[in-house]
Amino acid sequence: MSSSPSSSCAAPLSSSLRTQLFNPFPNRFISSARFYQHRSSKCEMSRRGFALKGGIVASGVSVMGSSLITKPAQGVERLEFKPDGYNFWTWRGHRIHYVVQGEGFPIVLIHGFGASAFHWRYNIPELAKKYKVYAIDLLGFGWSDKALIEYDAMVWRDQVVDFLKEIVKEPAVVVGNSLGGFTALVAAAGLPEQVVGVALLNSAGQFGNANSKSNESEETLLQKAIVKPLKEIFQRIVLGFLFWQAKQPARIESVLKSVYINSSNVDDYLVESITRPAADPNAGEVYYRLMTRFMLNQSKYTLDGVLSELSCPLLLLWGDLDPWVGPAKANRIKEFYPKTSLVNLKAGHCPHDEVPELANKALLDWLSGLTLEASPQSL
Repeated sequence: MSSSPSSSCAAPLSSSLRTQLFNPFPNRFISSARFYQHRSSKCEMSRRGFALKGGIVASGVSVMGSSLITKPAQGVERLEFKPDGYNFWTWRGHRIHYVVQGEGFPIVLIHGFGASAFHWRYNIPELAKKYKVYAIDLLGFGWSDKALIEYDAMVWRDQVVDFLKEIVKEPAVVVGNSLGGFTALVAAAGLPEQVVGVALLNSAGQFGNANSKSNESEETLLQKAIVKPLKEIFQRIVLGFLFWQAKQPARIESVLKSVYINSSNVDDYLVESITRPAADPNAGEVYYRLMTRFMLNQSKYTLDGVLSELSCPLLLLWGDLDPWVGPAKANRIKEFYPKTSLVNLKAGHCPHDEVPELANKALLDWLSGLTLEASPQSL
C-alpha cells in the first residue's frame, strides 16, 4: 500500500547511499538546490535525487549518558500487528488508517517517511497507560489510501489538522518523527487553538537560507515539448526499477540493519509493516510522485518560518547518533524557539523503535510537566 525504502541504480549500496534511502529530509526536505550541486551523472542524480526513502531508522539510546545502550526492547509491551489495520476514517474521499488506545488527554503520533502507525509499536501501549493515544497513517503511506494526487507537505498538514478536528475533537499534543515531525510542526502552527504541545524526534525540515536565490526560469518550447517528456520517461524507468528493488523483504531488512546500531528490533513485524503497504497497486505511482514532485519542491517550507508561527511548548527528543540529522540541528531549533526542551539520546534517527523505554520515559516526563487540563491559549 505504501512506498518503501529505495536502492541504487544497480550497484551495491554504499553506506552513504543507505543513509539517504531511509531519510530524504535532513538535507533535502527544504531546499533542492544541493541536489543539483552534486555529481552530474544521471545515475548519481537518480541515486541522490530519486532513490530516497525515509523515516524508519533508529539506533541504541541512552538519555544524557556516556555509554551506548544496545539491548533490545525487553519487557516493553508491543502493539499487536493486524494485517488489515485497526480503524479507518474517510478524509477527502480517501481511507485513512489510525490506531487509538487508552483514555485521558490525547496524544497524536505521526510516523516518518515510508513508515506507518505500526512504527510506534513500542510506544502506543506504554503511553496509553496514562493518555489516549492516536497513531495515524499519512496519506500515501501505511494502511492509508495510496491516493494519486500531487503530494505536498501541506496535504499532510491538512490531513492532521482535520484529524484533530474530526476524530480527536479536543486539545492534544502531537508527536512526530522525521517527516512526521515536520508535519506535526506545521499542523500545530495551523491549529494553535487545539495543539497544546509538540514533540519532535529527529524532525525533517531545514532552516531557510537567506542567501539562496531562485533559479526558476520560464520553460522554453523545446523544454516543454521534448526535454521534459524525455526526462519523465527516464525517471519512470529508473524509479520503477528502484521501487521494485526497494520493496523486496531481503533488501528492506538489509537496509534497516545497516541503519539500526542495534538491529535486534529489525524483525519480521517491522519488515512486514513496510512490505505489505508496498503491495498496493498504486504504491509504485505514489512512489514516483513523491520522488519526482514532492522531494524536489520544498524550498517554500522552512523550519524558521514554521517555528515563527508556533506558540506551544516544544520537546526535542534527539538521537545524537543520527547520521542525517545530528545534534547541531536540535541545538539550532532550541536557540531559535525559546519554549523548547531538549533531551539528547544516544540514538539514531528513530530512537522510539530501537530502545523505546528511554524515549517513552523522556516523553512521559515532559508530558507530566505540561498543564494539559488548561486551555491552549493559557499555555
